[in-house]
Amino acid sequence: MNGVQRTPVEAFNAKGVLITDVEDGQPCLQCEEKCSGFSLHSWRKNCTSCKCPREAHDVCHEEWVSVRSRLGLKGDESNGPIGVDPRERGLAWAPPGLPSHKVEEYFSMLPEIAVPRLGTPGERHRDRQLTFQLPKQDLARAYCRHLDPKHASSADDFMAARNEIALDIGSVQEVVERDLECGACESPLKYGSLAVSASKLGLFYHPTCFRCEDCKELLVDLAYCVHEDVLYCERHYAEQLKPRCAACDELIFSGEYTKAMSKDWHSGHFCCWQCDESLTGQRYVLRDEHPYCIKCYESVFANGCEECNKIIGIDSKDLSYKDKHWHEACFLCNRCRVSLVDKQFGSKVDKIYCGNCYDAQFASRCDGCGEIFRAGTKKMEYKTRQWHEKCFCCVVCKNPIGTKSFIPREQEIYCAGCYEDKFATRCVKCNKIITSGGVTYKNEPWHRDCFTCSNCNTSLAGQRFTSRDDKPYCADCFGELFAKRCTACSKPITGIGGTRFISFEDRHWHNDCFICAGCKTSLVGRGFITDGDDIICPECAKMKLM
Repeated sequence: MNGVQRTPVEAFNAKGVLITDVEDGQPCLQCEEKCSGFSLHSWRKNCTSCKCPREAHDVCHEEWVSVRSRLGLKGDESNGPIGVDPRERGLAWAPPGLPSHKVEEYFSMLPEIAVPRLGTPGERHRDRQLTFQLPKQDLARAYCRHLDPKHASSADDFMAARNEIALDIGSVQEVVERDLECGACESPLKYGSLAVSASKLGLFYHPTCFRCEDCKELLVDLAYCVHEDVLYCERHYAEQLKPRCAACDELIFSGEYTKAMSKDWHSGHFCCWQCDESLTGQRYVLRDEHPYCIKCYESVFANGCEECNKIIGIDSKDLSYKDKHWHEACFLCNRCRVSLVDKQFGSKVDKIYCGNCYDAQFASRCDGCGEIFRAGTKKMEYKTRQWHEKCFCCVVCKNPIGTKSFIPREQEIYCAGCYEDKFATRCVKCNKIITSGGVTYKNEPWHRDCFTCSNCNTSLAGQRFTSRDDKPYCADCFGELFAKRCTACSKPITGIGGTRFISFEDRHWHNDCFICAGCKTSLVGRGFITDGDDIICPECAKMKLM
């Protein structure tokens, strides 16, 4: 059990049978390592180490009697086979009178935490529920440490009447009738399944519906009480009829008691949760549902002032900033000592300053106007630079940029429109911005649609072209307008694509057209003789002379 040795606390039930509750030194399941181990308060039902209630600790019960005997009920606990020890089945408790396979069937119908298998969280959960639902001080007067002897008979009468009229233990039975409904949810009970019988009410319940109306917990070991035809655990049944002291957890049988914090207290038990001094007629502070005297509250919970290092009492206003606290009168500028209450302030190196002192000593400056950023001023930042919101504007049009897109260039900021007007590439023909797919000709930008033949306006993008007087022309237009013409075929000699030509005096020929007018052989690279408008080879010239 977490390496903590249990110390038994021995007491006797109403029949004088020894019951051992193992509790001292047990770890707290809420505080864990913060609790040094359960140590019962002298009169409260809580731990003096961590202040948590007894049932929050890993307390177990080594009972030497059955729950029926502990409750002081008469009669045999079994309704069937006798002498079967649940521990032989690996269980801390099991419904009596059931064979092993029915016991397993019953527990299969419950949440895992409600199955008290030895050495599991279910066993510990049952222990805590026994402590909570069946408090010993409710069951026998021997456990009532704060019962005035003059009210002992009232306590005896209450317990006797409860045992006779309201208290009982349910039994697990197989449903042998059809059309039965659950006493809680009113849903049908399946024929042949297991149900819990409450003889005080004459009703059957689904195992998961057999719960206390107040705490909603499954009734531990099937022990229940009935009040106005409603199921309760013994604790909450008793609280329907008697007040319970919020400190010692015992029922109050006296006609005089204290009501405070919507709870009931023995007259002498409404005390400071820390020092146990009576709070009757005294001022107190409520913290985590527990009352504290002013002195203890201030020593345990009050904050210390950063300025004067004194406690900030409950009668003083506590001003806080970033886990630091000040008296109202101590909330001052660290430099000029002016009060900062209800004023803007800045913080630097755990010190607070008024707006003027903070600005003078620590504030950064705007890259636009050069003025400081005062405390609370909105700041626009880009990379290592910062501006007042009104100063973060386009260098051209001066309009604030705010959250709109912008373009930085060198040390200036431009809105998208002004940047395009000033720096975007424009077509030399139409003067409009080229956003994509432009053409460069003679180091000048053109839209693809604007780069056309100067004569026929056919697009030249991706086509063969030539130029004259810095104007582009398609091959056809250039040939028609400017190229020499072949003397033989009269077609233009453009030179595009590597075309070679021959010139003689004022006449020109394509290479393929430079042939003898007589025999039609090529004269390229050969001698020739002019014959009027014709050219002929030497052989044809001789033939003509003969």
